[in-house]
Order: sequence, then structure tokens, then C-alpha cells
Amino acid sequence: MSTAGRAGMLGAMTVQERRAGRVLAVHDGRVLLLRGSDPARPADGDWWFTVGGGCEGDETTAEAARREAFEEAGLVLPADLGPVVLHRVAEFSFEGRDHRQTEDFYLCRVDSDAVVTTGWTALERRSMSEHRWWGVDELERTTEVVHPEQLAALLTTLLRPGPAAEPLNPGAAAEPLSPGSPGRP
Repeated sequence: MSTAGRAGMLGAMTVQERRAGRVLAVHDGRVLLLRGSDPARPADGDWWFTVGGGCEGDETTAEAARREAFEEAGLVLPADLGPVVLHRVAEFSFEGRDHRQTEDFYLCRVDSDAVVTTGWTALERRSMSEHRWWGVDELERTTEVVHPEQLAALLTTLLRPGPAAEPLNPGAAAEPLSPGSPGRP
């Protein structure tokens, strides 16, 4: 589907453009994912997504990823997250607003699987229900909705022994998402 076609799927509302930093937080070969749904459309179901979120002010995507990882999961990440391992554009509706979100993903190995959710905002408490550490094999087998869709393949590449993998950049193509979103406003 063309980008123009995808933009049409978002309806006649004004699309909110936003940049976001997301983290592939990995502990013992497992990635941390959060489960969420759209409180405005509970019948649309839920999905799993990576830690992270929108940039505030003049934050870089790495700064937003670090801040959101702490707020959403209590993760304290290093100042240097390294290179972007995936860049994508996601279009979605959430709480009655249409979004086009440009996302940079960073891989960060963490020393503990402890997760603290006491920093969740009111919106996060309404829209997020749980967290879970997923193995690549579980991601490959699941029938649940996971964003980004290619997460299992990406992790397989990134966690393979040897030289670091080249970052993935699917280019300007937007990934239309199922109802709801891995990135909240």
C-alpha cells in the first residue's frame, strides 16, 4: 500500500507528527515488552511493544528512550545507547487521535530483569496492563500482536555472536499498525 493510502486510513483528522526513541532492553537473551491497549477502543484488543516513547522538547531519540525506559520500567540505561538498530515510521490512532511516529530503536543489554512500574503516568496506567521478558523463540511462535512486527528476526540478527549487525532501516515506508499503538501520545 502506498504512503498516501496509509495516510488515508488515518481518517480526516489532523495527524500528529512525533519522534520517538524505543529500547530493545535485553537480559539473558530475552527482550522486555509491555502489553497495552487503547482505552478509547477496548474491543480492538491489545498488543505487546518495546519500552520507549515520544521525545519531549528538544530531546534526541536516545534521550527519550533513556527517560522512557526509566519511567516505564525503572531501567537506568547508559548515557551512550550506541547506534540506532532499527528506524521506522508507524502510523496509528490512539485515544481518538491520529499519529505518524518516526521511531529510532536502540539495543541495550541490562544486568537485571527487575521491572518497576511505579513511574507510569495516568495514561500509561489506563493503557498498559503488564510487562514480560520474551525469548526470540517465544516471539517466533506467538499469535499475539507484537510491535515492531519483525522483532524476532531483528533480535536474532542483533544477538547473534560475532561482529555487530548493520542497523536496519526500512526506508520511508510507514508500517500501518493494527488498531492501537506501541507508542502512546
